[in-house]
Amino acid sequence: MGLWKFMKGAGKRLSGRAEAAEAPSEDELKKEIADLGLEAEGLEIAVEGDKVTVSGAAASQEAKEKVILAVGNIAGVAQVEDAAGGTEPVFHTVEAGDSLWAIAEKTLGNGARYTEIFEANRPMLSDPDKIYPDQVLRIPQG
Repeated sequence: MGLWKFMKGAGKRLSGRAEAAEAPSEDELKKEIADLGLEAEGLEIAVEGDKVTVSGAAASQEAKEKVILAVGNIAGVAQVEDAAGGTEPVFHTVEAGDSLWAIAEKTLGNGARYTEIFEANRPMLSDPDKIYPDQVLRIPQG
């Protein structure tokens, strides 16, 4: 369990949203998760203001982590609470000037392992060169 902070004004804007700071609804987040093709069976999504809670029993640790990132990296979401149990995820917040290579050097000890970070964040990432400051990425473990 943990509470993860995200940049409320940054991230993907859902269609029909005029304001980046406007919090998405539970249904909008569930649709985004489904549109990304993420495994969310057994997980519940609850929205209270700009905080999202992910609870239930995920199919896998990876599935839970990807759902947390998918909803957290939506404009209007400031926090995601992990109430689904399991292992504590390892996330990295992108800083200005970061590249996946630099993040891999910092977190995995070898820049050439950037492809592992890219794959761990698909389908939210479509290109290893398209990351932005304040975006939160999943760092694969093991």
